[in-house]
Amino acid sequence: MTSTPQAVPQTRPGSAGHTAPLGRVVFITAAAAMGGFLFGYDSSVINGAVEAVRDRFDVGSALLAQVIAAALIGSAIGAAIAGRIADRIGRIPVMRLAAVLFTVSAVGSALPFALWDLALWRVLGGIAIGMASVIGPAYIAEVSPPAYRGRLASFQQGAIVLGIAVSQLVNWGILTVADGDQRGTLAGLEAWQWMLGIMVIPAVAYFLLSFRIPESPRFLISAGRESEARRVLAGVEGERTDLDQRVDEIETAMRSEHRSSFRDLLGGRFGLLPIVWVGIGLSVFQQLVGINVVFYYSSTLWQSVGVDPSSSFFYSFTTSIVNIVGTVIAMVFVDRIGRKPLALIGSVGMTLSLAAVAWAFSYKTGSGEDVSLPDAQGVVALVGAHTFTLFFALSWGVVVWVLLGEIFPNRIRAAALGVAASAQWVANWAITASFPSLSEWNLSVTYIVYTVFALLSIPFILLWVRETKGKALEEMG
Repeated sequence: MTSTPQAVPQTRPGSAGHTAPLGRVVFITAAAAMGGFLFGYDSSVINGAVEAVRDRFDVGSALLAQVIAAALIGSAIGAAIAGRIADRIGRIPVMRLAAVLFTVSAVGSALPFALWDLALWRVLGGIAIGMASVIGPAYIAEVSPPAYRGRLASFQQGAIVLGIAVSQLVNWGILTVADGDQRGTLAGLEAWQWMLGIMVIPAVAYFLLSFRIPESPRFLISAGRESEARRVLAGVEGERTDLDQRVDEIETAMRSEHRSSFRDLLGGRFGLLPIVWVGIGLSVFQQLVGINVVFYYSSTLWQSVGVDPSSSFFYSFTTSIVNIVGTVIAMVFVDRIGRKPLALIGSVGMTLSLAAVAWAFSYKTGSGEDVSLPDAQGVVALVGAHTFTLFFALSWGVVVWVLLGEIFPNRIRAAALGVAASAQWVANWAITASFPSLSEWNLSVTYIVYTVFALLSIPFILLWVRETKGKALEEMG
């Protein structure tokens, strides 16, 4: 993305006579979604460096897992503070701050002198991830014309899965140049250092693109800069939009908003309101099926059952492509067949796939570097890992975020989303930090645990999650 697309006027559905410069809006949305791209890239790029870091610093699985999971601590911090900072200084400055943190994290992670400072750079990158996870969707929703908001909002999720795929492609390419040696030297640095450091390129691109897009009209109005807000609204919704009416709508909506707090969530038999527990359950189940093992450890996983490094990196890349395909399927069908049916399809598919992988890994033989799977079980493990990713991506990967945005009543939505998102980061950390030690103990049993959680998600959906397709947010009482 090197130049601004020409603003081509398009008729906005549902507003006859008004025009929206869709090309300009798409560019703005894509630029903001670069934060999502970096979210996906930074989250998964560590996949290619795990074994090299273990060897370089001579660390055991438990300590290594804490370094890998350190980014999740930063993510929770970044997500918690991004909204408040954005309300004070604006959405665009927060994007630039995230871009700087991504850049510093990439350079520091590529040039660590000890394990502790690698963990520190991982935390900084995690803060950037958390910021990007909040500011991107918020900004896109605030600048998108109402008629296109749903489709433009999908840019963020699409950018995340694209970032995951590109990181695995880059890792594979670097490993290939290094003749399959993760610690092979390339221009004075080891291959794994290049893998972590090359994120500087998209991070700088994100920073530069932030200067080509306008501030959110909602923030501008809140800051008393109405004339600037009018110019932005004219630029994204068209010159023929009734700007006075749009400004009044935004001001009215802001005045009527209720800032929910944790106290609003209290009630019910178990401390929190039942619907809040449902949101927490959705977040936790999404992580406890082990999806982030795929994104953080897949290269290590395949090498642990005898696959050579080059092939293991290639399988990580093909899995990320399957992730993109599944995400597109979910985006197409989530409004057609509904949230619950899609989640149930995914849960059944994940359960069967994970069970197959667990069975295949039970045939692992050997120890140390001399490990292998029989050919038949190797094929089953490979196919099962890919189908698991596909079923997750076409269901829980997208549906959970859609449901979390819809199931809560307006009066508690913001606070309930915060609690659910925090639960998700905690569950993500638990899986990420525990996998290396669990897999060393018994890889097959580890996958049985993930299978059980996938199976339990079926009655959870059937009994406690209600369908939100076609319902207005005001109906969520």
